[in-house]
Amino acid sequence: MGQHINLPTSGTQCIGAYLARPEGKPKGGIVVIQEIFGVNAHIRSVADRLAAAGYVAVAPQFFDYLETGVEMDYNADTSARGKALVNELGMDRAVEAVGSAAESIASAGKIGTVGFCWGGTVALLAAIRLGLPSVSYYGARNLPFLDEALKAPVMFHFGELDKSIPPEMVAKHREKLPQMEIYTYPADHAFNRDVGAQYHEPSATLAWDRSMGFFARELAGA
Repeated sequence: MGQHINLPTSGTQCIGAYLARPEGKPKGGIVVIQEIFGVNAHIRSVADRLAAAGYVAVAPQFFDYLETGVEMDYNADTSARGKALVNELGMDRAVEAVGSAAESIASAGKIGTVGFCWGGTVALLAAIRLGLPSVSYYGARNLPFLDEALKAPVMFHFGELDKSIPPEMVAKHREKLPQMEIYTYPADHAFNRDVGAQYHEPSATLAWDRSMGFFARELAGA
């Protein structure tokens, strides 16, 4: 279903991206924002699911700014490497890449984002700085940005067993953004990732259904 494309960024550099298109007229477009492990098979599968639901989905390869073709599985070594890469990349270049990805699918209609883990925080920033309706899954780096004005709505998903996002952090979201939809689930971090021990199918299904409702409302006008 998907294909590789190139996205222009500032200067002369391009980065890669995975693009998945639906059959028929799209309901809108969604930028899929990776975890710290690159645009791997799981992130591509998210884009494919969104395409199957009627959206044009594009997943920019953020790490191409630093190193071409980074795609990792899940273990302690890759986690450490991914954290180092996102720290080197920084949020500004990540948001720039989201903007370029959104422009690349502008013909699909209204554009939103969905992001996971580190990408959950980038999704929040896309709503703040780019005005894109966004769904943020377990963004552990959100707190420094909660006082910035939102230009678009955000839906948040958190796992109640997630040690990187304790209850007091979730409470800060409710305090600072009471108008936004903030959901918690009896699950750990990365509960949507359908590979590995952290996957929690009931929570993932419910969060996905809520996210699809959000996009139907914000992008497709349902």
